[in-house]
Amino acid sequence: MKATNTRGNQKGDDAYLSRLLSYFQSQFYEKIVQLSRIRKAVFLLKTEKNTYIIKGYRANHKLKLQEAFTATLRTEGFLKTYQYLTHPIKEPLFFEDTYFGCIEYIPPNKTAFSYDNQQNRQEGLELLKQFHQTTALFESRYQTLIPQGQLIEKWTERLRLFMHNRSSIKYFLDDYIISELISWANWSIAGMVKKRRFFQKEPSVILHGDVAHHNFLRDKNAKLHLIDFDLISIGPPSFDYLQYANRILPSIDWSLGKLGSLKDIGKYLDEEAFIYALAFPADIFREWNRLIREKSYTDQSKLKQVMDLTVNQFHLRKNFFSQLQEKVK
Repeated sequence: MKATNTRGNQKGDDAYLSRLLSYFQSQFYEKIVQLSRIRKAVFLLKTEKNTYIIKGYRANHKLKLQEAFTATLRTEGFLKTYQYLTHPIKEPLFFEDTYFGCIEYIPPNKTAFSYDNQQNRQEGLELLKQFHQTTALFESRYQTLIPQGQLIEKWTERLRLFMHNRSSIKYFLDDYIISELISWANWSIAGMVKKRRFFQKEPSVILHGDVAHHNFLRDKNAKLHLIDFDLISIGPPSFDYLQYANRILPSIDWSLGKLGSLKDIGKYLDEEAFIYALAFPADIFREWNRLIREKSYTDQSKLKQVMDLTVNQFHLRKNFFSQLQEKVK
């Protein structure tokens, strides 16, 4: 047996991993040969016969929600994801204040999914649409279990926090860029509030909430899966499509035309509410707020990533914003 800490060789982490390995060995029917940390509270566990993903939760109800939700997805016909497993373990896993779920391991393709090519972007969008079509069938059953998606309120708070952090951010960013970002955000929020009715009239689905490229997993047979449902909420499909658009725009040079070529997003480009929302620099605000909150601006690699995100495509984004303004005149 061996335990591998891919996050570094800190003695505290290594000691925890050794204790966790010992605990899992006592709880699994199969003999464990390796335990590796993938990221915080997520582990790859190999036995003599199988491989599993082990994911930790601070509250049992959060684990139970994920188990129930993924089971419901499969029952309703959405099979392009993982399932939680109980047969490999003797009893529910609980170790040092953390509840652990045992998840089916999906062997990945040699080529990871990314938003860098058109085929992937369209295929990811089609899978997200299938996910929405399935969750529309049972969202009413989860009304009391998961929150309502409140995008305008969430982004308003993100803007407020960015403005609060402005005195710190100005040490790294030109004040002109900061002012432009805030201007785009104010225009976006005002328009979304004015056109709020569009979001309210869309039929509700269960939203994925985090459509980053790493939550699309292509397996060894090239089948695409959607994973990681920690941020699910109930709301209109356009909320996920807005986030998807925000994720892919850097890969298409902030081109409104290329965005419109994706049929499941293109249909929204005639809706003013969606146009206003596209202008909100959600990714930039998220990353700067996190950098300030965690004081990780002392980490040069992290600071460089956020600076690159903000500065490298600033003029492309500014041109994109001008195109959005033209569409709602």
